[in-house]
Amino acid sequence: MRDLLLKNLTSIDRKKKVLACAEIIDNAGVRTIVRRHFIYMAMEIAQKPEKKDEPYLQVIKIRDNMHKTERFFCKMKGSIIASYNNHLYYIKFMHTLNINLFALPNGIMKYTADGNK
Repeated sequence: MRDLLLKNLTSIDRKKKVLACAEIIDNAGVRTIVRRHFIYMAMEIAQKPEKKDEPYLQVIKIRDNMHKTERFFCKMKGSIIASYNNHLYYIKFMHTLNINLFALPNGIMKYTADGNK
């Protein structure tokens, strides 16, 4: 079984965009929940800034043999400067990936994409 939930949100002024995807996969007694978020914010700038935000990367992996679960989390933040039609844009972004794996009990319960029963 595979459930997929997609969200595509854009702010009214079109300067912020959020893309989200959640997927639930039941396969061979293992339930996998994958959540991805992509956030972008764009600002027009007059000149190239002297100092940009430093890139950031966070990776976490947790394994619990007692409860038969495994979790992987990755977050990446950064910024870029782009030129379009002779205008400079400063674009900040954040991408997250969250993967949860756990063994299914004999009586399979239905979970939604946000992890609720």
